[in-house]
Formats: sequence, structure tokens, C-alpha cells
Amino acid sequence: MTSKINYGETPEFQKDFKKLLKKFKSLESDLELAKIAAIDFYHIQKINNSSIFPIQGFCTDEIQICKIKKFACKALKGRGSKSGIRVIYAFYSHGCKVDFIEIYFKGEKENEDRKRIRGYLNDH
Repeated sequence: MTSKINYGETPEFQKDFKKLLKKFKSLESDLELAKIAAIDFYHIQKINNSSIFPIQGFCTDEIQICKIKKFACKALKGRGSKSGIRVIYAFYSHGCKVDFIEIYFKGEKENEDRKRIRGYLNDH
């Protein structure tokens, strides 16, 4: 099944991802799965499996800034979807487009970088 969503990444996301990939080797395939099992389900099929949460104060009619909280990471054995990996992204409903903004591990950082999100929104 191919997704109707066009995916992009910010340079900051790419940097975060490379750093985490060294620690969590399965991250690439985990992110591909999250695109289908979380993002596609939530935005295209309108199925809420409680893995995605819009971030208050950043959503408009055109764009939703969301956080994936249920992100299954195979490299974190035994933790299932409660791996502690968080992904922040922007969803554009009109263009059916997603830009990944941030990825982090909750063990190293408690919350999303709200300053980074504001910077992203100012640039777009």
C-alpha cells in the first residue's frame, strides 16, 4: 500500500535522526512503519489509534503540528509502542504533505522544542 502523503524533512530533523540512528539501528524501518500505522491512519483514513496528538497552540485550518507518542522502535526490545521515541511533524491538509520537524528520545529530552516549531512555522 502506497501512501498519498508526500513526506519531507527539515535539516534539523535529519540531524536528530542521524544522531538517534547510531543508538537505535532500526529507526529507518520504524519511521516507515509509523508513516503507515500512525500518520496515514490518522490523517487519511481518519482512524484514531491514540498514537498521534495535535500540539495545542500550533494548529490552524491549513496546518496541524502533531506529535507521535506511540512509536514502536524494534531496537528498544520489550517496550513495544511505548518506546519513548517522539516524532514532531507538520501536516498540510490541502497538499497532503508532511514535514518532519523533530525526533527525540524521551530519556534524553522531556518535551518538543517549541522554539524550533515556531521557527518552522515562521519559515512556511
